[in-house]
Amino acid sequence: MLSEKEEAYIAYWAANREKQKKNVKQFVAGLSIGLTIGAATIFLVLSGWYERANMVANTRLSPLIITFVVIAIAVFMAYLYRNHQWDMREQQYLELLAKKKKQQKDAGAMQQ
Repeated sequence: MLSEKEEAYIAYWAANREKQKKNVKQFVAGLSIGLTIGAATIFLVLSGWYERANMVANTRLSPLIITFVVIAIAVFMAYLYRNHQWDMREQQYLELLAKKKKQQKDAGAMQQ
């Protein structure tokens, strides 16, 4: 038997699954994660932690390229995070539906 929480989740996800796939809130959460990774990368380059890499970065890379790369990383991470969250919720929904179907099938077999 499914719990009330599981039944509520099935009803919620059935009604909102397409809307959640395009949710901006998840994209913003992923964007903050991507910007954090980009900021950490810039911090490591600017801190001089690895001198050789710092010298190469200063001679071959312009600040415009570094900025573009950080933004690209942030957008990619945001997109990836949003899709991952949706896939995890969809998987949970499908598992609960399979469990519910199996229980209904077992209950039907028990009545016969």
